[in-house]
Amino acid sequence: MVVSRRGVSGIVALVAGLVVTRAQAAETGAKAHRVAMQVSTNDAGVFDLALNNAVNLAREYGEAADELEMEIVVYGPGLHMVRADTSPVKARIHSVTGSVPGIVISACGNTITAMEHAERRKLELLEGVGVVRAGAVRLVALQEVGWSYLRV
Repeated sequence: MVVSRRGVSGIVALVAGLVVTRAQAAETGAKAHRVAMQVSTNDAGVFDLALNNAVNLAREYGEAADELEMEIVVYGPGLHMVRADTSPVKARIHSVTGSVPGIVISACGNTITAMEHAERRKLELLEGVGVVRAGAVRLVALQEVGWSYLRV
């Protein structure tokens, strides 16, 4: 999916100011939502769906003045989605992460190590992408502390 400038500004306008802080949520009695998504396939459509879900969640919970945190955990072949040299969704990632508060993208350190070994070079991730030790472990840890898992 290609997002035009008009579409990007629409996303920004739609989401701007919709997600409240934890303190505001506590004051207003708003509910806190924490959602983890997994991307483990080298498929731009799957990653685009994860980003669409992030925008939709932000819109829905923002309208309810609820707090929202989201983490997209990328591992295995899905790492290509956040690599500076292979990502087909760079612009969309930048657009959504820049306009949707509370979204984090984490890359699996184990997958990075394996790809660097196989390719015999250091990988560069997109700006703003964090690294966790193991993607699968991260997803389990988030679920163990009450995060919802959303399959994409």
